[in-house]
Amino acid sequence: MHNTGRQACRAQPTVMVEERTAPGLDGIAGAAREASRKGTPPVHLWNPPFCGDLDMRIAADGTWFYLKTPIGRPALVKLFSSVLKREGDKYFLVTPVEKCGILVEDAPFLAVELRIKHGEAGKILHFRTNVDDWITCGPGHRLRFERQTATGGLKPYLHVRRDLWALVTRALFYDLVELGEEREVGGERMFGVISAGEFFPMARAEEAKDFS
Repeated sequence: MHNTGRQACRAQPTVMVEERTAPGLDGIAGAAREASRKGTPPVHLWNPPFCGDLDMRIAADGTWFYLKTPIGRPALVKLFSSVLKREGDKYFLVTPVEKCGILVEDAPFLAVELRIKHGEAGKILHFRTNVDDWITCGPGHRLRFERQTATGGLKPYLHVRRDLWALVTRALFYDLVELGEEREVGGERMFGVISAGEFFPMARAEEAKDFS
């Protein structure tokens, strides 16, 4: 299988990959569709040869572009997102036989909806992404809050899978602030939010007033 992938790349020069048209994307979509029949495609197990970069971009607002045109089919975006892989700071669409680079401006996903449930572990936060995946925030899917140097504000992110993150929308960030509470962390009073028994600190408690 690996050798077949290498031959496929060699048969297609890099310039052709960079100028790939819809039929080329159909090959990736077809492989993703086939792999998805058994659940989430195991992209972490695939190590095909690199076949060049696609003119594909995920904008900061979550919109996918191909050849500088928005991809208007949500089902196609969801399919491509299922074979998205991150290696270091770079992102790729991966099939068993090829790996093509794409550009991600911020995070590859957006968290666009929040539902709160209560279980044995207390409050549990469930987030829906812009590709309609539901992620349960907890030890395996943590929240992190990045301080923005220019503004001093916070950008919240939710871990989706294998080093892929969703940027939490601003509206949901304020919902998280409303749910926030103070706890002692490492001898310091911190403000944060709890889900599935885990505390995710946002900032020092005295800074919490800046988020209201």
